[in-house]
Amino acid sequence: MLDDQDYIKRFDSQNALNVMLEQWRQLEYSFYLPHQDFKPKNIVFAGMGGSALSAQLSLTWPGYNLPFEIVRDYKLPKYVDEGTLLIVSSYSGNTEETISILQDAVSLGCVIVSISSGGRMHEFSREQGFLHLELPSGMQPRHAVLYSLKALVTVMEAFGLVSETEAKKQLHQTSMFLKESLALWAPSVPTDQNLAKQLANKMMGKTPIVYASNILFPAAYKWKINFNENSKNTSWCGQYSEFNHNEFLGWSSHPIEKPFAVVDLISSFDHPQIKKRFEISDRLLSGKRPKAMQIHAEGKDLLEQLLWTVALGDMTSVYLALLNGVNPTPVDLIEKLKLELQG
Repeated sequence: MLDDQDYIKRFDSQNALNVMLEQWRQLEYSFYLPHQDFKPKNIVFAGMGGSALSAQLSLTWPGYNLPFEIVRDYKLPKYVDEGTLLIVSSYSGNTEETISILQDAVSLGCVIVSISSGGRMHEFSREQGFLHLELPSGMQPRHAVLYSLKALVTVMEAFGLVSETEAKKQLHQTSMFLKESLALWAPSVPTDQNLAKQLANKMMGKTPIVYASNILFPAAYKWKINFNENSKNTSWCGQYSEFNHNEFLGWSSHPIEKPFAVVDLISSFDHPQIKKRFEISDRLLSGKRPKAMQIHAEGKDLLEQLLWTVALGDMTSVYLALLNGVNPTPVDLIEKLKLELQG
């Protein structure tokens, strides 16, 4: 089915596959934020769903040399004060949890930067005089993650937390690498040569469970979100080596015929003991769970491996949506929930 272009067009009516194929361009987008003299003692990033994914990715690259916390809630941690850099992100600009945090933060004295494509967040930030970066509009938040990552890196550059020259160079190199990689998973590439299509076929009718080390766990979490929102499919993710201290044993008491598709995302930068854990765990669980599909991240550095893995998950999840017979773009049930919460 995935080699039938008419079948693809029938379900992908909003062209999610093309959005995924062109996402490398998001790393080339230019944001501007002037240099800031403020030196934070800690950073808090507030966001929900796809709007928080860039922060998750940034834990691997570029990383932080000071305390950094991601908040997915209505309230900020009690330690937030005038030494905190608060980055508030909502793609729509109307996410109620994030708006609540932005409003509460006004009285705390922290330095605030907001990121959105418009909405109430943009209006409130303009009224309060907060720094604001505007994202290109018209996309689903999970499809605009690389725009958000570029915006977040721009904030870090402005506050002197990363080298602007080095960051721009690495992002450009990675965008070119992604462009080449994504082309290998395009709809025109037949299944027998297309890793994303092959993975989707193996996952059809199953619940994907995605594992990774701390390095690629942000990508594993993105895979989970993609399967949920693109494929309309249940999915979970887990992290090594924590997996071996609890969840590992959870696979041991039922037959192998479980309706799951297990995926291990592996980086060449993983700790040697993590690599051994992947290997030993799969061997010890033989006959107790489906054999893991091991995905070895490609790329010469952390950023390339991280975003290569993210992009593969993006494409795989859209192909799985097509196999599920659903449109990968809309999230109607989430929109219905938001409306009911409002009233």
